[in-house]
Amino acid sequence: MTSMTSTSPDVTPAAIHVTVGVDTHSDIHHAAVIDAVGRPLADSGFPTTPAGYEQLLVWARGHGQVSAFGVEGTGAYGAGLARHLRAAGQVVIEVDRPDRTTRRQRGKSDPIDAYAAAAAVLRGTASGTPKTRDGQVEAIRTLRVARRSAIKARTQAINQLKALVLTGPAELRQALAGQSSRELLETCRRLRANRGLAELADPVTAATKLTLRRLARRITALREEIDDIDTELRPLVAATAPALLAVYGVGTEVAAQLLITAGDNPERLRSEAAFAQLCGTAPLPASSGRTTRHRLNRGGDRHANYALHIIALVRLSAHQPTRDYAARRRTQGLSNLEIIRCLIGQVSGGGRGRAPAVARGRVGGWPRCLAR
Repeated sequence: MTSMTSTSPDVTPAAIHVTVGVDTHSDIHHAAVIDAVGRPLADSGFPTTPAGYEQLLVWARGHGQVSAFGVEGTGAYGAGLARHLRAAGQVVIEVDRPDRTTRRQRGKSDPIDAYAAAAAVLRGTASGTPKTRDGQVEAIRTLRVARRSAIKARTQAINQLKALVLTGPAELRQALAGQSSRELLETCRRLRANRGLAELADPVTAATKLTLRRLARRITALREEIDDIDTELRPLVAATAPALLAVYGVGTEVAAQLLITAGDNPERLRSEAAFAQLCGTAPLPASSGRTTRHRLNRGGDRHANYALHIIALVRLSAHQPTRDYAARRRTQGLSNLEIIRCLIGQVSGGGRGRAPAVARGRVGGWPRCLAR
């Protein structure tokens, strides 16, 4: 579908301010152009290749002076296009997909979604600055993709090994009983069994030994892979945000997650409150009438929320100012869980009220640490 509105003869395309919306997919990006009052001008599809990105940009500029591009999925299908547009000096706005109510009312198609993205930018309902994904933080994120999958596979293999020991033949289970996890892993790595299982009198025991040995060797290999990735991550994180690593309770893994959450362009976060909202630590108002109250924020980046939770736990266990703060709050009737929530909110900048010493900037506030 391609639609075009006529323009006055004395108005050139360069004098028209337009907004472009892009509905992104794996193979084809569908773009739509609207004018300054929201009237549709044209829409078209472009391949998801560098040449296709340039064609889309030239096509959009042919309809007027582009004020901004509203792109869906800047962290997924639209990542390549967003990088290309930024490199060309264009303003790129991240657009959320239309909600279900809107889709029920207006239907669903690539042109409809593209026009909706452009309209969202023009109205100002879409105003988020996407992550640039072109610096050291993107390198950290890429390394952690392999690390997370290795940890998941290692945990699965450990659980499978322990389950096999528990349900295996009695003689084998007895021989492996009473060993620590490290000893059990080493013992299973050295197990020997004949491979001709069909010819053995006890094929179950032999098959169990073979499987335990394979799982143990897989666990060891995954552990070595995780160690290699950690070795690569440490200097990269230290070079990217040394001030963040100086914060008490922040290690390489926690720092890496917070950097990924902020992105290569942390200046897009306007304040500590914005970072707290991004991490899901800012309490949400839930007031009505004469009742004023707040509730927990279950949204935001839960990986970043978990990283902040780790910081709070480390501080509670070994940081004396935090321990003193917790003791004072207990005398006020707060439970340990409530204290942890307060600490998480204060550390991230989302606390209401005066923060304790651990979060008042004596070791650097989060925006300063993340700003590098």
